[in-house]
Amino acid sequence: MYFPISSILIEYLVLSIIEKQDSYGYEISQTIKIAANIKESTLYPILKKLEKAGFLTTYSQRYQGRNRKYYAITAKGKAQTAYLKQEWQEYKAVLDGIIEGRIRK
Repeated sequence: MYFPISSILIEYLVLSIIEKQDSYGYEISQTIKIAANIKESTLYPILKKLEKAGFLTTYSQRYQGRNRKYYAITAKGKAQTAYLKQEWQEYKAVLDGIIEGRIRK
């Protein structure tokens, strides 16, 4: 995609992905890469930040003979996701209004 993506939007995408189903870093990064060209070195600090804020928890699960770290959303994370969804809807409506010519100063 052509448009740059902010770290807060990446946070929203991460929370939205994990809200639907627990996931691990590589899977999350590959899903986000559909919309934005991010590197794992960008994603993991965001995951750590979300975990430290209490939005995510982690657990390990065996996969092909080794442990894989999974991320799960917390109740606080679900509340944050709902808040960010509302913010995104408002932001998107303003952008669409400007692009479509409905909003003008």
